[in-house]
Amino acid sequence: MAENGAILHRRDPIKSSVGNVAAHRRRQHAVTVGKERRESLVRAKRLCRVGTSGEGDGEGEAPLESGMIIEEEQSILEAQTSSAVEELKAAVSNQGKGALQKRVATLRELRRILSRSEFPPIETALRAGAISVLVQCLSFGSPDEQLLEAAWCLTNIAAGKPEETKALLPALPLLILHLGEKSSLSVAEQCAWALGNVAGEGEELRNVLLSQGVLQPLARMMLPNKGSTVRTAAWALSNLIKGPDPRAATELIKVDGVLDAIIRHLKKADDDLATEVAWVAVYLSALSNVATGLLVKSDVLQLLSERLATSSSLQLLIPVLRSLGNLVAGDLHTSCAVLVPGQEITDKVIEVLAKCLKSEHRVLKKEAAWVLSNIAAGSIEHKQLIYSSEAVPLLLRLLSTAPFDIRKEVAYVLGNLCVAPTGSDGKPNLILEHLVSLVGRGCLSGFIDLVRSADIEAARLGLQFMELVLRGMPNGEGPKLVEHEDGIDAMERFQFHENEDLRNMANGLVDKYFGEEYGLDE
Repeated sequence: MAENGAILHRRDPIKSSVGNVAAHRRRQHAVTVGKERRESLVRAKRLCRVGTSGEGDGEGEAPLESGMIIEEEQSILEAQTSSAVEELKAAVSNQGKGALQKRVATLRELRRILSRSEFPPIETALRAGAISVLVQCLSFGSPDEQLLEAAWCLTNIAAGKPEETKALLPALPLLILHLGEKSSLSVAEQCAWALGNVAGEGEELRNVLLSQGVLQPLARMMLPNKGSTVRTAAWALSNLIKGPDPRAATELIKVDGVLDAIIRHLKKADDDLATEVAWVAVYLSALSNVATGLLVKSDVLQLLSERLATSSSLQLLIPVLRSLGNLVAGDLHTSCAVLVPGQEITDKVIEVLAKCLKSEHRVLKKEAAWVLSNIAAGSIEHKQLIYSSEAVPLLLRLLSTAPFDIRKEVAYVLGNLCVAPTGSDGKPNLILEHLVSLVGRGCLSGFIDLVRSADIEAARLGLQFMELVLRGMPNGEGPKLVEHEDGIDAMERFQFHENEDLRNMANGLVDKYFGEEYGLDE
């Protein structure tokens, strides 16, 4: 219950420290990530073109075609699919001489058809009754070649539309059983791939898999140093635990050897394997307080920072950044205990994050700003380290020039640099030196632009920073600075706004700082 409650807990980032807000932001970030189009297409479900060893069978392998199939070719492919399924049914029912060879040959033909096009004829295969006969081919005692081909067919069916993926329900118990130690590595890995596609479909099927006991055998496949198998298992696990329910992530981190395996693979693995393991770390650190605590107390922060400094792979850097941001946000006291003393890790992380802000890759900039926002929301020491780094000039430039989503993350960083832990009156204590310097370097206009945006979160963030300026700038300069940047007009758009919080906040600031007596002393 504690973890489920934490998901709903929200306090505004500029008004309190990371310990109060991080749980919501990192969980919200993880769930949002799961819905992004790029990840749903590239990560969640994967069509298996070649075998788990990375090679095709080599004999008469059809060339991969693009998804642009003309109608006539599609009808031929569908006819071939129906015929292949009928031949497989006949081969399964035949127990005579050469029956095994015939079953494997027909399975291979169906697999080739389902692997040939970007949009394989899955619906046709299902109408012809493919699932029931493929389940028969998964029966224990069958030779590995037959099991492998059957699991491969199911993998590609699971990569289809939601209703096509759900058709695998009868096959799930056998696919899970074949993950066990009695199965060959190639069969276990292919079954893990199929199950990863099922898990990638959504929460409903993830819950079915978890109830059938898939997590433990998948977790055990991550333990050895066998690159391809570990990579597939890690990818399937990241699909399985991606939430929003945190229980699977908590259960995974408690499996004996999993934390050690994550550390070992992040330290020694190639970029491809480290990428999949880093995605596991993303969801563990985003969803489970138990996992976050264990990861922070281990060597994972240091290993992630080293990967961030040494890798040039965009596919690896994204989950590394997300994991770092989650871990920094996850447990304020534990994170500070790791990050602050000696400053070596913190300095290194901030230095590399600054380099990411210079990158041409939009995603890297956004992720780097998000990690910095979590660090900046931490202790005074964290804020000072960022403030004195080369990241600040980059952040100031991005606040006025970057796309909107990056500007919003940058605003979190700069805003959190200006506030200390909340005082007894509920308002954040100002770090005046930081506020005066950043306002003097032109950041106010960027925050006022956020106030004018249609995004509620961004508008609130802009109003909060304006309140800091109005309240905190020395010699009563705050109102004049806000007025000069047309901040009054930006706030007045909320006079009759449907959002009560924003309406009250904006109207309260206008009344307090720009009421009837404003300007009379001049």
